[in-house]
Amino acid sequence: MLSLERLFPGHSLLWLTFFAGVLAAWSALFAMQASFELPAGWQELGPGYLLSLCAGSIADAGFPSAVLMWSLMSLAMMAPTAFPAFKTYSDLAHTDAASGRSLAALISGYLLVWLGFSFVAALLQIRLTEFGLLNTLGQSTSEILSGGLLIVAALYQFSSLKNACLSACQNPMTFFFSHWQPGNLGALKLGLRLGAVCLGCCWALMLLAFVAGTMNLAFMGLAMVLMTLEKLPQIGAKLSAPLGVFLFIAGSTVVALPLMPNLF
Repeated sequence: MLSLERLFPGHSLLWLTFFAGVLAAWSALFAMQASFELPAGWQELGPGYLLSLCAGSIADAGFPSAVLMWSLMSLAMMAPTAFPAFKTYSDLAHTDAASGRSLAALISGYLLVWLGFSFVAALLQIRLTEFGLLNTLGQSTSEILSGGLLIVAALYQFSSLKNACLSACQNPMTFFFSHWQPGNLGALKLGLRLGAVCLGCCWALMLLAFVAGTMNLAFMGLAMVLMTLEKLPQIGAKLSAPLGVFLFIAGSTVVALPLMPNLF
């Protein structure tokens, strides 16, 4: 706790809660893995319920369960990517521009946006599963769908909207100064705006979960690292375009491979 206080003076309890929440989300996602076996007698406890979400089709589990799963994914994957922005806002407390409560309001606003995304993504997953385009692990069964999502994500990497949102994420101090609103309500609105910017930056990459599988921890970890690095100014400037090229090649390959036998 003392080390945390030195790193985050004045807000150590809030940051402890933040990191504990992210760790809890990752732990829950791990417990939900289909191959994860619980000790005897734990079936009626919380982890047993989490595991049951992946026992069958997400369409059978229901919309609330799908929202819970996507909410955990959003917290586990997206909260760490916004940590530099949260830390920048936290540092403003030393200038009396922000407080612990306003920081909590900022983070809450950010997470509310991703909760909204979780509702949309859950609904989309259920519909795609009902049409037979996703299997029980939330992974695409269609080359067209997989390739299409990869190509859309690739093209979006080069769009003006992506560049604008990414620029805001890479320069949080400029973002806060440009849109500053005082007080806890102002911080909440600022968090909503930050969440919207982050959503504009990362939604296409998040939907690639339908290609790798929504319960694929390796994809979640890799995507979190890539999106975090992309938001770092010096690294992101060198990463965004190559990532787009890679995704386009991957998407084109996925679409083209099934057609190759018909060409010969």
